[in-house]
Amino acid sequence: MTYPLVRELAADGVPVTVTCRVLKLARQAYYRWLANPVTATELEQAYLANALFDAHRDDPEFGYRLLGDEARDAGHSACDRTMWRLVRDGRWWSVFGKPKGTKGGKKPGPPAHDDLVRRDFTASEPNTLWLTDITEHPTGEGKVYLCAIKDVYSNRIVGYSISDRMKSSLAVAALENAVARRAIEGREVAGCIVHSDRGSQFRSRKFLAALRRHDLVGSMGQVASAGDNAAMESFFALMQKNVLDRRRWTTQAELRIAIITWIERTYHRRRRQARLGRLTPIEYEAIITTQVALAA
Repeated sequence: MTYPLVRELAADGVPVTVTCRVLKLARQAYYRWLANPVTATELEQAYLANALFDAHRDDPEFGYRLLGDEARDAGHSACDRTMWRLVRDGRWWSVFGKPKGTKGGKKPGPPAHDDLVRRDFTASEPNTLWLTDITEHPTGEGKVYLCAIKDVYSNRIVGYSISDRMKSSLAVAALENAVARRAIEGREVAGCIVHSDRGSQFRSRKFLAALRRHDLVGSMGQVASAGDNAAMESFFALMQKNVLDRRRWTTQAELRIAIITWIERTYHRRRRQARLGRLTPIEYEAIITTQVALAA
C-alpha cells in the first residue's frame, strides 16, 4: 500500500532512495513492484474477495465457511483460512454472529419497503395481497426450510419452496413458483403487494430484482413485531401443529414429502375455513371468483 506513495513522490521530484530510507522500505522490492504493480496472486485474491462480497450481500446471515462455498460455486479456489482472512479484512460478518473485539451484534437492517399493509389482512380480489415468510424444522439429516406465499383473498398457498439452506434463493424460488402458478391459471399478478418481515432473504438484491421483474410491490413490517405478519404466522402455526410436531423426522426428503402432501391435499382441498364460508381455498377461488366474474 506504500509503494504507490513512493511513485507519486518520485514524480514530484523526491528521490526514491530518500523516500525508501524514510519509510524503511527496500528499494529492490519497490522496483520489483514497479515492474509488475499487481501480481497474479493479488489479482486472483481480488476476484475472490469480490465473489465473497457478492455472496455476503445476497445472504448476510452466512458465515465465512458458507460464503466460501458460494465463492467456490462461482469458480474460485482457496482454503478456508484464506476465505476467513478476506472476510475478516472486509468485515463481512454474519448478522447472526459477533466478531471478537466489538460491542454487541449487528442491528437489523433497514426495511427495503414501507409497510403498506398495516395489519389489514384482507383482499377483495386474488393477487391483491400476498404474504410470505420462512419457517424451519429439524430432521435427523439437518434442518429443512420452507418459504411459503399466501394469497389473503382465499388463504391459498400460491407458491412455496423447500431447501436445506436458508438462502435468498429460497425466497426467490417461492416467488417464482407463485408467479408461474398464477400465470398457468391465467391470472395477472402485476401490482400485487408482497408483504414480509425484514428477514435478510427478503431484503436481498435477488429477491428485490424478482419483485421488479414481475411488477410486484414490496411491503415490510416492523422489527420484532409478529403481528405485522400475523396471518402468515397463523398458517405456519397450523402446519406446525398438524405436520411438523406430529413426529420425529428421520430424513429431509421424508419431511419435504409430508409438507407438500399436507399443503396440496389437506390444506388446499380438505380443510374448510370459517372465513371462507366453510369452503376450502381451492373451492373458494373456483366458486366465489366465478360468481363475481358472472355478476360483472
